[in-house]
Amino acid sequence: MTNDMEMRLKGYGLTTAEILYRMPDHQSLLQKFIWQHYDLAPEFPEMKSFLTFWKEKIEGPLHSVRYVHWKLISPTEWRALKGDFILH
Repeated sequence: MTNDMEMRLKGYGLTTAEILYRMPDHQSLLQKFIWQHYDLAPEFPEMKSFLTFWKEKIEGPLHSVRYVHWKLISPTEWRALKGDFILH
C-alpha cells in the first residue's frame, strides 16, 4: 500500500463525503456518516466504490451524499531549489 505523499503526487486529493442515510428500523430518522479518503476528481472511483458497497451490504438506505475534494499537493507544486537559507 502506498503512503499519503505518493498518493498525492499521483494526483489524488482528499475527498470528504457527508452521507445521510435512513435508519433501517425507523425510516423517518436520518443518521450522518462522514467518509474521508484520497480519491481522483472528477470521476471519484474510491467514493463510488464505497457507495456501491454501502448499497449492496448495509441496510440503511442512502438519503443524500454531499462531498468536497481538495488536492493537497499536485506534482506541479514541487520544484528543485538550489542554495541554503540559514536562520539564526
